[in-house]
Amino acid sequence: MSTDIAISNFTHQDWLVISEIYRQGIATGIATFETQIPSWEQWDATHITSCRFKAEMNNEIAGWAALSPVSKREVYRGVAEVSIYIASNFRKLGIGKLLLQYLIKESEAEGFWTLQAGIFSQNKASIALHKALGFREIGFREKVAKLHDIWYDNTLLERRSKKII
Repeated sequence: MSTDIAISNFTHQDWLVISEIYRQGIATGIATFETQIPSWEQWDATHITSCRFKAEMNNEIAGWAALSPVSKREVYRGVAEVSIYIASNFRKLGIGKLLLQYLIKESEAEGFWTLQAGIFSQNKASIALHKALGFREIGFREKVAKLHDIWYDNTLLERRSKKII
């Protein structure tokens, strides 16, 4: 099996596969507080067009990463929240690391100075991935949300661009 991984922007044409990977993340119970897949229109309206990427391996979409703005205020124009999801059959192959590295590089080229992530505290793999790529833990929100009658904590991480002037 080839291990070549190509990363490129994704569009509406990729949504069927991208949304299935998102559904797999929802099913883990520790990837998102979302309980249903949004429509393409809903998702598209809340994510930054220039920073949404797919990783393809063996001609299959293996994962995706995207940014969403944290605020509409001008002063926060360089701050975005990270989403990253890997298809269940492609996990533990290093795809998440490649995608997040690419997202960081492209976000800086687009003028973002801070990336942030709120990750379920139980999602040790995602926290470790973010920390390995320069995110630092800045906080912890205890019992921040209740999903299926279970309280969940969130670990807050952020990464500052080295390009801040």
